[in-house]
Parts: sequence; structure tokens; C-alpha cells
Amino acid sequence: MLTKQEFTEKIAAGYWLLDGGTGTNLRAMGMPREACAEEWILAHPEKLLALQKSYVNSGSKILLAPTFQATPAALERVGLAGQTERVNAALVALSRAAGPGCLIAGDMTTMAGVTESWDTANFDFMVENYRRQIRGLLDGGADFLFAETLVYPQEAEAIFTAACLEEAGAAVFSFTMQPDGTLFSGADAREVLRELERMGAAAVGFNCVAAGADTAALVSRLRRQLRAPLVCKPNAGMPTIDAAGNAVYPMGSDEFAGILADCRAAGATLLGGCCGTDAAYIAAFAARVRGRE
Repeated sequence: MLTKQEFTEKIAAGYWLLDGGTGTNLRAMGMPREACAEEWILAHPEKLLALQKSYVNSGSKILLAPTFQATPAALERVGLAGQTERVNAALVALSRAAGPGCLIAGDMTTMAGVTESWDTANFDFMVENYRRQIRGLLDGGADFLFAETLVYPQEAEAIFTAACLEEAGAAVFSFTMQPDGTLFSGADAREVLRELERMGAAAVGFNCVAAGADTAALVSRLRRQLRAPLVCKPNAGMPTIDAAGNAVYPMGSDEFAGILADCRAAGATLLGGCCGTDAAYIAAFAARVRGRE
């Protein structure tokens, strides 16, 4: 795993293109909504390989391994809690096969659906869950940790603690937030991200925020307060729900690419897409940037 210094030096020049959505695309490829994504991907590796190879062909240089909720607490519902480390390692290896020339991030996320309180016992519970996940990500050869769609500052603290216990390297932290920079927990994102920067985060920022006219302004607001590289990984607009209960994202790839290009101009370094985006969105952004340059 890269150290923070190695990661910082590697991404120092220009921008780095992340991938797009994973869950929304896998559902379109046949994954049932109620499925445990990690279990389903291991049973259908060709689906994940096809998706991630499409991102590589569109210009992505960083792939997020599909380990989003691969903690023991989440895997327990499908009987895989005892295999947490193996599951994480196998999924990292799968992403490595899809993009052998890419950086592979060990993906992690909120545990808000598992624990809603933040007393000492629950903090220790989160640390142990994240620690086991990180051990698997390290075993699989992840290049760095990418904690995304975080909701509470305590989650980031627990991940940082677990990463230190496992002697992991570079760690990136990305929160879902409102357009004005307020976390859904009520905290000011700028203060939370500044504290993570002080603690040693390799990069900070946001994802799973609806792309729109104010997205670049959010990047600019964060950029004025932070020195670390910024993550910008929004959704393809604000979704609606169709008759079948599926989220439908309204923004096309060209409009999304324009917004992401504005975010790059505002100071974002790690750019990609979240829910509702696919390889066409990544390709459109890459073409837009080439055109501007």
C-alpha cells in the first residue's frame, strides 16, 4: 500500500480520473436490489470485470474495488462475516485484473445502517469492523483506502483508528453532504475535513451529491479552506423513483461532464461519478477536459 507521501507525489500533477457508479450499474446488469453486492459480484465476476474495464477504456486511472459494505456486520446477513478478510482481498484482486495499470482503492463506507449511536462501545465496534475490512484490503494489495459516502465524523475517526492499528498507508475520506457544505449529521463539512487533513488524510472531499449548478461552488468553498487534494464524485443529478421502485437519474453525460470540468477548474483533483453515472460519463468528461486543454 502506498504511503501518504507516495500517494501525494503520484497525484501531484494535474488531475486523476476516478471511475463512475458501481451499484446502480450492477443492478442494471442483473444484480437484484436486495442482494449483498459483494457476494453477488464474487458469484458473477464477469459483470464487475466488464464494468470496470469499460471505465478503464474511458480514461479512469483509479478504480474503487467493490468492497463498499464489506465489513463483518454487513456480511453477517449472508453468512460471510467469518470470511471478511477473504472477501475483501478477492474483490481487490478482481479490480486489479480489470485495470492492471490503475491504482486500486480499497472502498469503505458508513456504518450508519448498523449503528446509530456513538458511545464508546459502538465506536469500538466500528473500529473492529473497519479493522478487519482493512486487513482484507491490505491482503488483497489495495494501493490506498477510500472511505466514501460517510455521514458522521465519528465514522472517519473510527476508520482512521483502524487504519493506524493495521499500519495501513494513504487514506482518502469523502462525505455525502448538502450543497451548502453541511453534512447530513449537521456538522460543517469544512471543519470536519480540516480536522481529517490535520490528522493526516491523503485527500478529502465529497461524493453522492447531486450534480448541479452549485457543485463547482461547493468545490470552491472547500478549496479555500483546505490544502489536501479534493475529491469530487457527484451523482448524475437528483433522482426520481420509477414505478418499479428504481432510482432514475436525469442528467445526461454531456451536462455532467461540463459540471465536472467546472469542478476541476475550481480546484478538485480526484474526479469521477457516483450514482447514475457509467463509462459514457467518464469518457465525456475526459473528452471535455482534452477539448479545454
